[in-house]
Amino acid sequence: MRNRLPKNQAGMTLIELMVAVCIVGILTMIAYPNYSTYVVRSKRNLATACLQEAAQYMERFYTTNLRYDQATDGTAVALPTTSCVSDMKGNYVLAVASVSANAFVLKVTPQGGQASSDTQCGTLTLSQSGARTVSGTGTTSTCW
Repeated sequence: MRNRLPKNQAGMTLIELMVAVCIVGILTMIAYPNYSTYVVRSKRNLATACLQEAAQYMERFYTTNLRYDQATDGTAVALPTTSCVSDMKGNYVLAVASVSANAFVLKVTPQGGQASSDTQCGTLTLSQSGARTVSGTGTTSTCW
């Protein structure tokens, strides 16, 4: 004896399947832009953290050498390759924008897909006085 389902419960209809596909499509249309925005913001947060880490390095360098631009033996300052620099590779580039004996400005510049996705903030800079700037259309408070 086989267990048979009644004919009116044989399975899903095409209409039921299409309704399920439409629901999944609508949820995807809502979720994907939010996810993309989150990814851009998280990469920017990594860049700002790395920028602050580099600024701390510059302050330690100043404490040791009493100037930002060169060591006591005359060698120029160079930012170390830390894990945050390698973590943001392909998304941002960290560099010294300007340096003198008493001042420095560090910047992170977006690269590749991050540059086209993050037009609100663009290049972020941080100086020895703690001044933060953005090159995009956003404000400092929204980008930092």
